[in-house]
Amino acid sequence: MECTVSWTGNSGTRSGMGFIAETGSGHVVAMDGAPDAAKPENGGQNLAPRPMELLLAGTGGCTAYDVVLILKRGRHNVQGCSVKISSERATEDPKVFTKINMHFTVTGQGVPASAVERAIAMSHDKYCSASIMLGKTADITTSFVLVEA
Repeated sequence: MECTVSWTGNSGTRSGMGFIAETGSGHVVAMDGAPDAAKPENGGQNLAPRPMELLLAGTGGCTAYDVVLILKRGRHNVQGCSVKISSERATEDPKVFTKINMHFTVTGQGVPASAVERAIAMSHDKYCSASIMLGKTADITTSFVLVEA
């Protein structure tokens, strides 16, 4: 897996702390820093997600993918899955994630709560590389709600 991240600050863009990531699969993602009122030249313009936000988004995608796939393989009629992730970070550098909560909403017909709980646990404990990595610095908790379609 590869990714090239390039600073856009010298290319005439609006933000002095903008970056473009090009993934090995050929996709492009923009990133920007938070505005810095004390030193505007060191901050972004809030034109794109922050890198740490994308880290959470990638983790959410990884774990939601697992949950849907596990439920589908179990022949459950899953029709929707979303995960809302909230986090806390250390106050000093490196500002790693220290707490992460993943709240899943799974929609389907006749999907047992036990199957959803098992799918989330399997993702968290075995399959989701991103959450397993983040679990090295953060206390990760999960919860879910099951919505009958």
